Amino acid sequence: MRMKPFLAIMKQWTREKPSKQTQPKSPERYYPWWYLVPLYPYSQKPTLRFEVVPDWIWCFEQYQGIFYVVVPIRMTVIRLEAGGLLVYAPIALTSECLGLVRELEAQYGAVQYIILPTVSGLEHKAVVGPFARQFPQAKVYVAPGQWSFPLNLPLSWLGFPTQRTHFLPVDSSNTPFYAEFDYRMLGPIDLNLGQFGEVALFHRRSQTVLVTDTLISIPQEPPPILEIDPYPLLFHAKDQARAPILDSPENRRKGWQRICLFALYFQASTLEVAKFSQAVQDAQQAWDRSAKAFWGIFPFQWLSGWPQSFQQLRGNGRLLVAPILQELILNRQPQQTLDWADQITQWNFNRLIPCHFDAPLAVTPQQFRQAFAFLDKQLSHDQAALILENHPLPLEDLATLKSIDQFLYRYRITPSPYSDPRS
Repeated sequence: MRMKPFLAIMKQWTREKPSKQTQPKSPERYYPWWYLVPLYPYSQKPTLRFEVVPDWIWCFEQYQGIFYVVVPIRMTVIRLEAGGLLVYAPIALTSECLGLVRELEAQYGAVQYIILPTVSGLEHKAVVGPFARQFPQAKVYVAPGQWSFPLNLPLSWLGFPTQRTHFLPVDSSNTPFYAEFDYRMLGPIDLNLGQFGEVALFHRRSQTVLVTDTLISIPQEPPPILEIDPYPLLFHAKDQARAPILDSPENRRKGWQRICLFALYFQASTLEVAKFSQAVQDAQQAWDRSAKAFWGIFPFQWLSGWPQSFQQLRGNGRLLVAPILQELILNRQPQQTLDWADQITQWNFNRLIPCHFDAPLAVTPQQFRQAFAFLDKQLSHDQAALILENHPLPLEDLATLKSIDQFLYRYRITPSPYSDPRS
């Protein structure tokens, strides 16, 4: 494609009227530090709060993504018996979000503890400094092994308050909240490029475990937080570039299920991606060529079997280790991961709250441990066959992740994975 005609096309596209789905901006939802981790919806971050255990546990949800592949991100606030609140995995503190926290403070006391439970989740880490500044009395506890990208900077340079930021000790009894909480730390797992680790927190009174990224459950319907601005759902419900954006419950559901396949597989076997030149050519026939619609560029072609791929991934909402973690991270340290899961099963819990996808989840210790069985080399042949029969992740859908895994290991970018008996 010659540059002059291409620039002419782009100039014409930028004159197009913006999408009718554009939401008005709200000062209550404005987050000024969005550029630290520039994920959609950028500076506008709606927040939903819902109560999990009356008078004790609340979840705060926002959403984030790239190219409209958006998923919920969740903060959990727990009331302390001694008075005040504990915050696990902060989210972007907009005026709307702050107001919802202040409502709880007015009734139950000030935020006393802020927990950053991950060493690798930049979307969790980047918000802690601005969050902590609004609660000057709170102590900040972070998982050991912290790092940042592209430069590995001290926490103080990332806005963490120096005098009241502490690393979580290995022995949880050495924390001031041990009477009400216990925790177990996974990792850090060395990936050469950085480290992965997270802290599972157990609230004894409510028999609730909080995790960050390791476990998820995928809902059939789009989460309520995504219904605030359904444009990403409707964008991915399209079957081709020239298709219009049409809002309906069916299209919202369709878009959500495709987003899940994107987010967790990168490229499932039922997705074909057109070459950029073809995508640009198709965009000339697009119904919407505004910047919001990426100038009409929509290179995705879903094959007829994609709903089956989603249902196999979802597995009736079962507890699942995300495929990305299965294929690229936790398989670097399978025994360490299994030991961590075994430690958690010693707690007496019946509820799990992850930071992404669905929550809260009714989960037993046995179900928690079962989710990590893909790492267990000691399973008998019959046990392994039963797991794969009941909860299969098709190898064809894992092919892209396995290819990435092989590339990273071949060029010594990451450590060697263990031998996968499913391959």
